[in-house]
Amino acid sequence: MSQANIAKKAELVEVVAEKMKAAASIVVVDARGLTVEQDTVLRRNLRESGVEYKVIKNSILRRAAEKAGLEGMEDVFVGPTAVAFSNEDVIAPAKILNDFSKSAEALEIKGGAIEGAVSSKEEIVALATLPNREGLLSMLLSVLQAPVRNVAYAVKAVAESKEDAA
Repeated sequence: MSQANIAKKAELVEVVAEKMKAAASIVVVDARGLTVEQDTVLRRNLRESGVEYKVIKNSILRRAAEKAGLEGMEDVFVGPTAVAFSNEDVIAPAKILNDFSKSAEALEIKGGAIEGAVSSKEEIVALATLPNREGLLSMLLSVLQAPVRNVAYAVKAVAESKEDAA
């Protein structure tokens, strides 16, 4: 192997390691067997959610994971591998890939990493069932509003009862 090739591969390892360090979540899949149409739809869905999706050689992924401090992830880098990186939304890649795998049996989630911690296939699928960030914020807001709403109803009821008594 030439020095230029070795240098290119080392640079690629460095780039992928940086993506892994910066990612809020990483989902590793086996997309072998997807039709061109399915792959195009999957890539579009991921891109629209700000998720970067790439097919990368396992040897590069293993070295990059080691460099990024994701020990134990090398087990998922076997066979054809595609990786989805999300820097903002932790749930988006897991949700999109999990939902897509229900209609396309050829897509198989292998594992990944959530906020720097290596995660199993089961943990990725569990993450996919959570509501997205907006859904979680909406739930939080409704929980926070409930006590205020109850106080408002109580004050209104007291005022109405005093009005009726007068």
